[in-house]
Amino acid sequence: MPEGPIYDPGGDWELPGPNGVPRAGSYGGGGVSGAGFEYDEETLRELMHEWNDLAREFQEDREQARAIATTHGPGLEYASAGNAERIRASGDALDTALQQRAEYCRAMAEKFAKALGKYAATEESHASELKQTEGTL
Repeated sequence: MPEGPIYDPGGDWELPGPNGVPRAGSYGGGGVSGAGFEYDEETLRELMHEWNDLAREFQEDREQARAIATTHGPGLEYASAGNAERIRASGDALDTALQQRAEYCRAMAEKFAKALGKYAATEESHASELKQTEGTL
């Protein structure tokens, strides 16, 4: 991977401004490859796991949203039925929103998994190049 700032979730970082200095986790300097974050293998793996964990949490929350979506009124009068209908609609909307968020998190985790694959392929390529040039100074 190119040299540059490494993302550190707990680090002191800021976006570079007119007087700003890139710090860990800030956007890259905009060289040949353009601006962007650069991650080491450990950070990529950690972020992938965090996005997967968040997706699982949203999925677990969907069970509670489904319970809301199946609410019944406490009585047989119109007010109870109307209230329950509104609560069910709210539960359905919540379930849909949680599903979308879980899908987004899984997609982000997949992006980090792909980046890990590219990282590993690059490392392997560089290692084989080094082995080929061994002893040919």
